[in-house]
Amino acid sequence: MNQKAREHINHIISSFGVEDTGGAELSRLLKHITIGYETAIKARMKDERLSGPRWRVLLHLYMAEVMGKPGVSPTDLSQARGVSKNTISTLLRSLEEQGLLMRSIAPHDRRSFVIELTEEGRALIRDRSPEHLLFLNELASDLSLAERQQLIRLLRKLYQSVIHHGGLPENYCQNEEVKE
Repeated sequence: MNQKAREHINHIISSFGVEDTGGAELSRLLKHITIGYETAIKARMKDERLSGPRWRVLLHLYMAEVMGKPGVSPTDLSQARGVSKNTISTLLRSLEEQGLLMRSIAPHDRRSFVIELTEEGRALIRDRSPEHLLFLNELASDLSLAERQQLIRLLRKLYQSVIHHGGLPENYCQNEEVKE
């Protein structure tokens, strides 16, 4: 957004009797940054027919295995990823069709099933993670290391503020490490 447009929007907001437009600007910027990241990641992963959400499901399953907790229920995945059960079902179906994960009967409850990576899914995560992490670093490379660290601290603080003032539960996004 150019300076003139920003001034125009700030003028409109101040006409509502609100002088500080920082909250609206933060919300707008965070949304645009998220869309930018998702678009860049999607373009980068198109060769594997993966999207950011699909990648994160695979990564979640990989991390669960590494932590000694293989086999995650679809319900736990949907809660951890912050998406509906319908959305997680669609993601799982497409990843299963690609041969990257499999469903198996849950050992503790034979009426339900758990999701696990296939060897192909594990190999994809192991092979692509270094490149993916370097790409994420590249997206933020116009910031110095000190600036990135400061931004991370501030975003964690903003996250806690959103939890507190937004009436969200303390365990919101519980599987994402955001607390200091």
